[in-house]
Amino acid sequence: MTSFVGRRREIEEARARLQQSRLVSLLGAGGVGKTRLAEELAVRSARAFRDSVRWIDLAPVRDPDALPSAAAAALGVTDQSSRAVMDKVIDQLQSRHMLIVLDNCEHLLSAASEFVSTVLASAPEVRILTTSREPLGIAGEFTYLLPPLSTPGDIEDCRAADIATFESVSLLVERAQGVVADFRLTDANAPAVAQLCNQLDGIPLAIELAAARLRSLSASQLVERLDQRFALLTGGDRAAMPRQQTLRALIDWSYELCSDTERLLWSRLAVFPGSFDLEAAEAVSGFGALSDSPVIDVLDRLVGKCLVTVDRSTERLRYSQLMTVREYGHELLELSGERDELYRRHLEHYSERARRSSLDWCGPGQSEILAGLRIDHPNLVAALDWALHDDSQRAAAAELAVSLRYHWIAGGNLSDGRTRLERILLRLTDPTRERGDVLWVTAWTALIQGDRDAAREHLDECTAIATALGDERLRAHADHWAGIHAVFSGRPDEAIGLFRDAIAVHRAVGDTASVLTASFEMGMAQTYDGRLDDALETCRDVIAVADVHGEKWNKAYALWVSSVAYFHLGRGDDAVDAAQQALRIQRDFKDKICTALSIEVLSWVATSSGDANAAARLCGAAKGVWHRLGTSVAAFGPHITDDSLSSERDAARMVGPDEFAQLATPAVRLTIEEAVDLALGTPTERRAPRAEASPLTKREQEIADLLAQGLSNRQIAEALVISRRTVDGHVEHIFDKLAVSSRTQVAAWVAARAHPPVVETGR
Repeated sequence: MTSFVGRRREIEEARARLQQSRLVSLLGAGGVGKTRLAEELAVRSARAFRDSVRWIDLAPVRDPDALPSAAAAALGVTDQSSRAVMDKVIDQLQSRHMLIVLDNCEHLLSAASEFVSTVLASAPEVRILTTSREPLGIAGEFTYLLPPLSTPGDIEDCRAADIATFESVSLLVERAQGVVADFRLTDANAPAVAQLCNQLDGIPLAIELAAARLRSLSASQLVERLDQRFALLTGGDRAAMPRQQTLRALIDWSYELCSDTERLLWSRLAVFPGSFDLEAAEAVSGFGALSDSPVIDVLDRLVGKCLVTVDRSTERLRYSQLMTVREYGHELLELSGERDELYRRHLEHYSERARRSSLDWCGPGQSEILAGLRIDHPNLVAALDWALHDDSQRAAAAELAVSLRYHWIAGGNLSDGRTRLERILLRLTDPTRERGDVLWVTAWTALIQGDRDAAREHLDECTAIATALGDERLRAHADHWAGIHAVFSGRPDEAIGLFRDAIAVHRAVGDTASVLTASFEMGMAQTYDGRLDDALETCRDVIAVADVHGEKWNKAYALWVSSVAYFHLGRGDDAVDAAQQALRIQRDFKDKICTALSIEVLSWVATSSGDANAAARLCGAAKGVWHRLGTSVAAFGPHITDDSLSSERDAARMVGPDEFAQLATPAVRLTIEEAVDLALGTPTERRAPRAEASPLTKREQEIADLLAQGLSNRQIAEALVISRRTVDGHVEHIFDKLAVSSRTQVAAWVAARAHPPVVETGR
């Protein structure tokens, strides 16, 4: 991240407003630095909030209805139930003391206003900081107009020393040194630098883009070009000119300096709502006039011109554009007449990527496939949403949504997936194979969410379509998920027959992934039908086939089913071994359902072996995972529920309900990673963090300690033999540096530094 330049006054004022109001909106032109200031405010304010700060970036969100889902993801809402997403968000926030930053609201004003109003009304200890080009326009909103960076103004014959302290100059020099290492502010170039900053109105984004041009132009040459390109900046009443026009002038100028192929790629890249890789850029953009120019060459030039940014955190680089640059590209795309063609190619590319992920799922690259789908989630849902809005693309939407089934299920995107699957069903009404496929995938998501009634309706219709079409493959999927419905409804004997029929067809058509999934699920049915040896044999077969293919997702579930069967056979050590193997696999996949189910079994074994203390901790850990998922073990049928409740009752009886609660409650609060460590017996001891360097001076620290002891300003002045006015000033600085507004908060900060929290070990 680049350094933060200037803005000291703005930070102090905005922080003061944030202490006074629960809703502060940072307003200003695009590129003025609203997001960067919000980041700095978030960092400096984090200590003032018990639950710290959460960031919600609305830039990739195109559909207002998708705002709650984006917020849920950013806030870490893991509830995968079928309840409304906004209800889940409110449930998570009601008891939180937190600052939420809602970034880039301008294109979703109505949705953002509704979201903010609901959160503020329902979560009394939440404060919200927004960035936008327009106010939200709701009661209680405090708007803060972020001005441009300070500029030198009209200084005749200025020297370097005359302008060096202006924020815009400091920013220009620092960013210029990033592209020209030996760039310096000198008396010779000071007049041109001053003109440059003045004519760019101190807009940070404009200055940063201009600094990049200093790689090939001198400051004076750049000023000459600005005179030619920025007529709006040099003529007329600048004070009355809309700031959007200033930013547009800068981007227009950047556009003028691009070649025809660079302009074309710029417009075509606007189709990507978030980041993208080179393969996607080439597939979606490399046609027509770009057929003869390698996309990588043109892309590289856009990177060099700061019109595309690069994420180098992995070997497979990702590219993206600043929102203002991308929005400009959207306008170019609308004018080009290529809009529909670009979105069609975008849909085709990501549909093919999803199709390949589905076909390649049963292999050694599963975790990489899942990771790739997760990072491409914005593109995948954007492609699907575009297809949903085009009646001619209904079949394509259905194919994409079905191909993404592992992304919805294993990737933890149940709510996003089911919402779109249900929308497809409303549009794709003919009784076709495509509708049938959407029905069974939708039923799968509904079953995991515990919505058995909806799943039953979808499966009945899927069966009817398959029968009418004589489609054995489709009927097999209907039977498969009807089998899970039967297990979850407490009818394992009925489920076994359904699974066998489905497996036979899955195997005949070469669908190994479905064979493995239906087989471990049949093992679950066999377990709760009392056929324990059969269940173990079924799971051994699943594991053997999975190992041949390098497949691990189904293997982990087969290991979990094996652990349940071993538990019912009284083979506790084998149950523990199988459940822990499943958990080790899930560290890569992060499938929270398998994680919770495996921890459940370990808790049962601990109870049966008389280790009530371990049972209580594991029970608490499992409950914590279930809570984060927004469901409970009850969603998976009466048999598993009985095992869980029986184990919990027995363990509580052994140690007493109070002791059980004392052991279980801390484990409920563990993160999922910590819960897995606990279940695996891995030490998760985290040393007490070393006290960070105090932001206070020695005298301020001394006064803070006395404040924590309850002394008034007058008493502190007397104790330190200094004036009351001096103490008042120090206390004001302490409040400002710690981002607090009360003596109680200062006392809490002092106590936290004296006794930093230590998390218990996972043993």
